[in-house]
Amino acid sequence: MLVVWGRKNSINVQKVMWTVGELDLAHERKDVGGPFGGLDTADYGALNPNRRIPTIVDGDGPAIWESHSCVRYLAARYGAGTLWPEDAAARALADRWLDWMQTTLLPSLAPVFIGLVRTPAEERDTARIERSARAMGETWRILDAHLEGRQFVAADALTMGDIAVGAACYRYHALDVEGLGVERPALPHVAAWYARLRERAPFRTHVMIPLS
Repeated sequence: MLVVWGRKNSINVQKVMWTVGELDLAHERKDVGGPFGGLDTADYGALNPNRRIPTIVDGDGPAIWESHSCVRYLAARYGAGTLWPEDAAARALADRWLDWMQTTLLPSLAPVFIGLVRTPAEERDTARIERSARAMGETWRILDAHLEGRQFVAADALTMGDIAVGAACYRYHALDVEGLGVERPALPHVAAWYARLRERAPFRTHVMIPLS
């Protein structure tokens, strides 16, 4: 049995759970982190010395942590030819967008999310949130240009490459940047791709949930 440790409203857990849903894997998810606590226990530290979420254990296999490592593992083991492209070039594209989310998109997404969702209004650094929101909008233009003429980021069907950026795209649309006076850029190819993601039941179930 696959076991996933992590609360369902964590974006990093959502990446894993969306992957689990697409692959229709039997699993158990355990609420830890945030209001659930549990990360400071000896048992959890033995699984993940970073004491972060998610962590997965697949049967008798080792504990795997870091969300993108979890996504890659599940895609490789259970989604060869679908989420895990067998063509090396397509797989490299999928890998690239997984990493791009973390190295390029997340640095502007995180301050907006933390500022608007996790920080009381009276304590917000509004100027920083606005700068990050504008930077995030410009960063999405990179993916928009890539998606021109494409259905998904790495192939004609969903792959692991769509997972991380898709989860981030939901947050981008759910965050009230307009309330900050920040205009969203026109992203027609991202919009069409995002509409395709919203048609998928695992995306709606595991990603499109309240941010709080």
